[in-house]
Amino acid sequence: MITKLFIVDDHYMVIEGIRSLLQHENNIEWMGHATNAASCLSFLKQQLPDVVLMDINLPDKSGIDLCKEVKELYPALQILGLSTFNQQAVIQHMMQNGASGYVLKNATKEELMEAIQVVSAGKNYLSFEAALSLRESKQSQPLITRREKEVLLLIAEGLTNAEISEKLFISVPTVNTHRKSLLEKFGAKNTAILISMASRQGLIL
Repeated sequence: MITKLFIVDDHYMVIEGIRSLLQHENNIEWMGHATNAASCLSFLKQQLPDVVLMDINLPDKSGIDLCKEVKELYPALQILGLSTFNQQAVIQHMMQNGASGYVLKNATKEELMEAIQVVSAGKNYLSFEAALSLRESKQSQPLITRREKEVLLLIAEGLTNAEISEKLFISVPTVNTHRKSLLEKFGAKNTAILISMASRQGLIL
C-alpha cells in the first residue's frame, strides 16, 4: 500500500533530509511540504495526504495547535509529531490534540518508516525515547483526585481560596485542605513550585 506523505517544518534542511531518506521508497508518495501553518492549511484544501509529519515549532502557530485544527477539519488524516523536544508535556499535548504518533528528528530511516507505516494503518506510534519519557513521567506523577485536579487548575489561574470555594461550591477550609494535600503529594514548598511541577508533568496546559 502506498502512503501519501506531506511534511510541515520551517527548516529546509530537515525537509530535504527526510525527502532524501524516503524518496526511493516504493511505498511512499512524497506530496510536498509546507514551512508554516497557513501554507499547510492551504495545501490541505486542495489535496489530502495519508500522513502528515508535523513539526512542533512553526513560525506562525504551534504545531500542537495546528494538529488539533487539522484533525478537526480532516479526521481521517494521520499526524506524526516531529520534534527535537523530548519533554513529556509536549508529547502528551500533541497526542491529546489528535496526533497518532511522535518521533524525534534524530530518528533513523528505519524508525521513521516504521512510524509512517504504523500510523497510516490507523495505529499509534511513539519513538523509543518519547515512550520512555512518558513512562518516566507516569512513574513520578503523583496520584490526585478529580476534585484536587479541579482545585489545581483554578490555583494555576491565580484564584484565591475564597474564589475557588465559590466556583466549586465547597467551603474555604475544604479548599485549603485540597491545597495542602496537593503541596504534600508533589513535595512542593509553595504554590509557585506546585504550579511549575504540575505544568512540567502535563497536568496544566
